[in-house]
Amino acid sequence: MPEKSMPLNKCKRLAPAIAMVLGIIAASGLHAQSTDSYDPDGPTPRLPDGTVNLGPTENGLGFWDRGSGPMVGGAYYPPPEEVPFKPWSRALYDYRQETLAKDDPHVRCAPPGASRQFAVPFGLQIVQAPQMNKVFIMSGGSTRPWREIHMDGRGHPEYVNPSYFGHSIGHWEGDTLVVDTIGFNERFWLHREGYPHTESLHLVERISRPVIGELHYEITIDDPAAYTAPWSTSWVKAWNANEEFIEYFCQDNNIDQYHMMGNESLVE
Repeated sequence: MPEKSMPLNKCKRLAPAIAMVLGIIAASGLHAQSTDSYDPDGPTPRLPDGTVNLGPTENGLGFWDRGSGPMVGGAYYPPPEEVPFKPWSRALYDYRQETLAKDDPHVRCAPPGASRQFAVPFGLQIVQAPQMNKVFIMSGGSTRPWREIHMDGRGHPEYVNPSYFGHSIGHWEGDTLVVDTIGFNERFWLHREGYPHTESLHLVERISRPVIGELHYEITIDDPAAYTAPWSTSWVKAWNANEEFIEYFCQDNNIDQYHMMGNESLVE
């Protein structure tokens, strides 16, 4: 018996659904292929002029991860016994520990100033703009702030209005971006365990990408008002390939507010 053909009107009704299913299958296959082909140990990406590319590659996707760095227990920071505190800054650090970091400005949507930008849960993006002689470091989450690093050879101005990110100037030493920053305010913590700083803070950061999947970050903290000598630390961030930068605005949806100490009105 010959097979019956499907009525034309039924074919027309099913066509959009079939097309949608085929589209999903195709898209999934392409995404899986793209993800499978990503090698975190692959070569360092570069811009057309040969400069190391610290941000997204040709597909425009990816960002530096949302979780590594000094997030838990002070990891990647020296223990307090090895930090050259002055008496007052050690006392303030101890107070912040005893009170479980209840006054941390970051959970109240303050920008992650200085090195804290490289250790917040929602990652960061680095955008190089050679035509502007600038590098921008953009934060995921929080207030969605960004830093502006001047790459045109200028120095620091005589006076800087203190801010969360200060005034940054940068240059390349081989494949390492070296950033020198002054002009910080005192309204943020260097990291979540509460190492203090003052407006005297001078930060030098060294940022490199030895392979496509790793960002090496090293900081030297020089604050003669809070510490008796400069001190350094470093950590590595991983690249999240094939993902969009997270859209999260702390002011509109502060998901960390339930971690605030002493705010019983927020406890269900």
